[in-house]
Amino acid sequence: MDEVSSLIERAAALINEAQFIVAFTGAGISTPSGIPDFRSRSTGLWENADPLKVASIYGFRHDPQAFYDWIYPLAKLTFAAFPNSAHDSLARLEADHRLKAVVTQNIDMLHTRAGSQTVFELHGHMRQATCIHCFKIYPAEPIIRQFLEDRQVPHCSHCGSVLKPNVILFGEQLPVQEFLNAKDYCRKADLMLVIGSSLEVAPASELPMLAARNGARIIMLNKDSTYMDNQAEIRIVGDAAEVLPRIVERLEALV
Repeated sequence: MDEVSSLIERAAALINEAQFIVAFTGAGISTPSGIPDFRSRSTGLWENADPLKVASIYGFRHDPQAFYDWIYPLAKLTFAAFPNSAHDSLARLEADHRLKAVVTQNIDMLHTRAGSQTVFELHGHMRQATCIHCFKIYPAEPIIRQFLEDRQVPHCSHCGSVLKPNVILFGEQLPVQEFLNAKDYCRKADLMLVIGSSLEVAPASELPMLAARNGARIIMLNKDSTYMDNQAEIRIVGDAAEVLPRIVERLEALV
């Protein structure tokens, strides 16, 4: 048995023993679906952009066109993407009453599209858009699809102000209830799966450590190292869409 297979065997055994499992996911779970992450060289979305200019709330209010020009390729890829086998595997774990929740940093909505029910989207989503002046809420898909066609900044039909997708920009607080609920689940967890996250963006990145401090065992599934690697009971270096289905298959063989 090779090293990865041995780690998969151990991960399945830990999942089988656990009573309250929470998954924490980042961009790495969605890159197999064709959505780039924010930091990798050449594919990272920050490679050719200053995040404080294009993706801060101040920058958005000052120059919404710059934000929309930057988010154009991400929005195009997001609306064309489909959940991959890693998303599907987490939905299966929840359907089997093993996984209690997914806490995600992703805005791509692929967890809910895969069938996961309890999902805390800490950095927002592109399901809705909100007017920055009158706060009228719109379904985002038709607005973004229109933007993908004409590249024009969308405006509120009620007051004429700019519409912002319900994603969290730099300088904005995380959605309070969403974050509190996620913290509650992380405190209760006896096992946390950390999948595809660099754990570099606070405060979301602090949640796995919160789980560990409350006694949760940690399984890391990442391509790169993180500040929490030495806290993990199992660390698997690999592609989530390849490894996670193997863990679930091994788990189901144990039952």
